[in-house]
Amino acid sequence: MQVIDWDLAVSTGTRLVRPGPQVSREEARQAVTELRMLSREAEGHVREFTRIHTEAPPQPATIVDRPGWIRANVEGFRVVLEPLTERMGASDNPPPAIVSAVGSRITGVEVGAVLAFLASRVLGQYELFLPPDPTGQEAAGRLTLVAPNIVHAEREMNVHPRDFRLWVCLHEETHRVQFTGVRWLREYVRSQMTEFLLASDLDLPTLLERLRTAADTVADVVRGGDGNLIDAIQSPGQKEILDRLTAVMTLVEGHGDYVMDAVGPSVVPSVLDIRSKFAQRRESSSRLDRTVRKLLGIDLKMKQYAEGAAFVRTVVGQVGMDGFNKVWTSPETLPTTAEIADPDVWIRRVVGSPQLEG
Repeated sequence: MQVIDWDLAVSTGTRLVRPGPQVSREEARQAVTELRMLSREAEGHVREFTRIHTEAPPQPATIVDRPGWIRANVEGFRVVLEPLTERMGASDNPPPAIVSAVGSRITGVEVGAVLAFLASRVLGQYELFLPPDPTGQEAAGRLTLVAPNIVHAEREMNVHPRDFRLWVCLHEETHRVQFTGVRWLREYVRSQMTEFLLASDLDLPTLLERLRTAADTVADVVRGGDGNLIDAIQSPGQKEILDRLTAVMTLVEGHGDYVMDAVGPSVVPSVLDIRSKFAQRRESSSRLDRTVRKLLGIDLKMKQYAEGAAFVRTVVGQVGMDGFNKVWTSPETLPTTAEIADPDVWIRRVVGSPQLEG
């Protein structure tokens, strides 16, 4: 059973996405070459600073344009949603074929439209979920950088191109080091996402009620409210799981931001200028852009960066990097959302008595 028409999602997204900045062929080639080189350089800085050991060999980032980012994310979505698709296909009371066919096309268009919006904004990401590799030779995850968006951002902010590219690479490479160096982390996130999906209510009356709630949320956000579609459509059983997912993603995103800014001054001369202008850029978006970001929960992601970075900064300041790295011991040592807000509670639970690192 196909919940989403993935081919339609790709065609819709690639048709709707805005073109990237105007660059010559030589400028594009130079940007791709430099991003690949800087991703390798950034990984060395990140490994040394974080003290997270990974046996995965250094790999240059995969550089894509906006349509390429859309296609990559559709493949990731298919992998993530596979357990839900299989369960719906095995249901004793599946929806009529016409409902499935029409519904999959509608959701395909919707997913494509969302990806088109995001594809012009995302600078990079570590793709956790890739289609299985038949040879078993490929890495489990992939670092992807969206070259047109990085070039557009550096031009718009008028920052030093090489410095900005390395700064972006530091954040994204931190995620690669996290998920390759902490072996259980990828499977933990995958299992939580699967559990979240399978905890959804799939009967038609509940689905219709969720859609009505989502419609009300859209109207509220347009009027200036604080809701988002993620909260609107989740079931009560999913809230607890989402709290765990939110906590771990706040940790990894905040860790990425902390590392990016901590390593930055030694290798990115203009890091203070970049950080200041980047923060201003986030705040100066249009009302439509802010509305869509709020609906999709992207504003929550920005908040995660700040809260997660504050947690890491506080913990490292009190118990050093080795003390902080106890967070990667097991799922039980991950902070809860409450502990992220109050790092001292996590320190007492996991590390014990704080001892300043000499």
